[in-house]
Amino acid sequence: MSMGRKLRDRIVLTGLAHVMAAHSPLSARLAEEAGFDGIWASGFELSALYCLADVSLISMSQHLDMVRAMADSSSLPIIADIDTGFDNAINVMHAVRQYERAGAAAVVNEDKCFPKVTSLVEAGRQELVTTEEFVGKIEPAIATRSCPDFMIIARTEALIADQGEAEALKRAYAYEAAGADMILIHSKQKTADEVGSFVRAWVGEKPIVIVPTAYPEMNEMRIRQSGKIAIVIYGNHAIRAAVTAMQEVFARIVKDRGLHNINRDIVPVDEIFRLQGMGSIKENEMRFLPGS
Repeated sequence: MSMGRKLRDRIVLTGLAHVMAAHSPLSARLAEEAGFDGIWASGFELSALYCLADVSLISMSQHLDMVRAMADSSSLPIIADIDTGFDNAINVMHAVRQYERAGAAAVVNEDKCFPKVTSLVEAGRQELVTTEEFVGKIEPAIATRSCPDFMIIARTEALIADQGEAEALKRAYAYEAAGADMILIHSKQKTADEVGSFVRAWVGEKPIVIVPTAYPEMNEMRIRQSGKIAIVIYGNHAIRAAVTAMQEVFARIVKDRGLHNINRDIVPVDEIFRLQGMGSIKENEMRFLPGS
């Protein structure tokens, strides 16, 4: 079964797929163990991992390598965040081929200008390409994929760019007509009102994807009430959780001038060995290495 089919089946079975951001094979494995339905291969998180701003500084090769590594460490379907598709329609076609071969279930392409600026930054440059130009990215993406289950998700940033609901809907309908499998609507408002209004107004056939980072009160109960949302992406919580934990642990070690207090509050080394698959390594050493 393809990963695209696995994600589609999960949506049919549950009505709503919960997808957690990841930036490494370890975070992908932890997301799977926690019970999520899929992985969001986040450009924001990978940029943060490299201590770079999310402004198209991470290359496709860097992101693609991480997607491959996460696919090796987790059995969950991966939705790859390819930002603006790495420039024009030709780049998008190349990206679709590569991400599909890497084992992703879907890609999300957004209608910003390249290079992009991350959506939620205060007073960020949020420039959109024309609807016609972005349709000219969706159509070749659809034509390029080798398996129809591999999903092309079109993301409109019209609300992020303060262009209003009418523009967001106009773009979303055009992207649906071009063949997009789903529409991702994004908002930087601190409440769910803006996205909620868009979802109520949406009468298209394709389901909606949301990323409620800025409006965290939009929980599963509220999402399901809409009847139109198929995927909720928790877009940057893995990297934020990692930074929170490291800052706290590092500060305590410095404050205590040693490990004597913190050691009981962090996972033991054996838990890291388990996540690394050290048990199977030892078994194979006993089986295949003479003298072990």
